[in-house]
Amino acid sequence: MKILFVDYEQNYAIIELIGEWNDAIENDIMTMRRDVTDELYSYGITKFILIAENVLNFHSSDDSYYEEWWQEVSEKGGWVVVLNMPEQSTYDFKRARLTNYLTLIELPQWRTMKPDMVFQQIDNWMIQYLE
Repeated sequence: MKILFVDYEQNYAIIELIGEWNDAIENDIMTMRRDVTDELYSYGITKFILIAENVLNFHSSDDSYYEEWWQEVSEKGGWVVVLNMPEQSTYDFKRARLTNYLTLIELPQWRTMKPDMVFQQIDNWMIQYLE
């Protein structure tokens, strides 16, 4: 993973995930939560955009870290979006019912946009979605 952009005034982070997302063996969500997103949250980041177009495999475990993350950010008006996840990974992600906590969105042109424009489009969509 790599953190592409963080805006401390608008309270969002854009993080790109690469490779395999493996909660079953490596507990990747725990590592990401404890080492990255919890640290960002301590600085007021409550909106997370996870770019997942290069997550070619997803292996789930339980959903407790996802539920905890969703509760934490939603209390502060935040959200977690997974952007452009490939179809095969999306299938496994939905089968694990993780869409109860994270929202899947397609925004194929994100690479040609500035970070604030990516955020504005997703934030506007989430405002409508959550109402």
